[in-house]
Amino acid sequence: MTYEDRLQAFVGRTITPRTPGQDPVNIPMIRHWVEAMGDPNPIYLADDAAKATGRPGVVAPASMAQAWTMRGYAASMDPAGAGPAQDLTALLAEGGYTSVVATDSDFDFVRELRPGDHVSAEEVVESISPEKTTALGAGRFVTSMRTYRDADSEVVATQRWRILRFRPKQATAPRPRPAINLDNQFWFEAANAHRLVIQRCADCATLRHPPGPCCPHCQSFAWDTVEASGRATLHSFVVAHHPKHPAFDYPLLIAVVDLAEGTRLVTNLVGVDAADVAIGMPLVLDWLDADADLTLPVFRPAQER
Repeated sequence: MTYEDRLQAFVGRTITPRTPGQDPVNIPMIRHWVEAMGDPNPIYLADDAAKATGRPGVVAPASMAQAWTMRGYAASMDPAGAGPAQDLTALLAEGGYTSVVATDSDFDFVRELRPGDHVSAEEVVESISPEKTTALGAGRFVTSMRTYRDADSEVVATQRWRILRFRPKQATAPRPRPAINLDNQFWFEAANAHRLVIQRCADCATLRHPPGPCCPHCQSFAWDTVEASGRATLHSFVVAHHPKHPAFDYPLLIAVVDLAEGTRLVTNLVGVDAADVAIGMPLVLDWLDADADLTLPVFRPAQER
């Protein structure tokens, strides 16, 4: 069977069997949602307001349908939960389509959900496109239909969900720009001159990082800087493999380092393999000249210096 045949064999297949959400529709989650979305509609939290519109009581925002059935982080990391959806992801990765971006989502709402409703969802693959050339890279559009049901198996919503699984372009991309503002501009300007500085309170001499307008210890707004020695130890680290961004080399070592002066810094480790990294290892400062406008401090093992 060809690779294309193996992919198309998923069309029409249920990749997520009907699975109930972890919790029924409930007011606390609705409250978090509307606060995050800035939605002031009172029918979501006040019974009187909902009843005034002819509803029996509060209802959940329609767009929360998907939220009630999300598996959560722990379940997504459980190998026992692997199934057809993971099989399809693995097959796409086999073809080099290792990156993903959502392209569109079309909902059809049948009825409003109310507190106490227990929602379940199943997902069926509708189509997998031939390889397409996109701005992100060559990829395939995977379209599926999710059906949401209540405890009585009645359909409450459907969602046609389309994602692009793509092969990242290998061309070099500019490193993402940091968010520079009036409080941290001095730090990036010093870095561009290959100087690692630490903000210091001019009144109590407390060092602080990240930079900020006010000393957290004495609340003074007066400050100056001291230049770091460049010596550090590794406090913690992670090895990033995915999702990949063309501006970075992978595996990407992201670290929190303890500077000799006492503050911590989030940075990258260079000049070392992930297998050789150890918490507490001595580090020294190096510089990454990302481009003409951006230089960042990085650290390498002290013995490599």
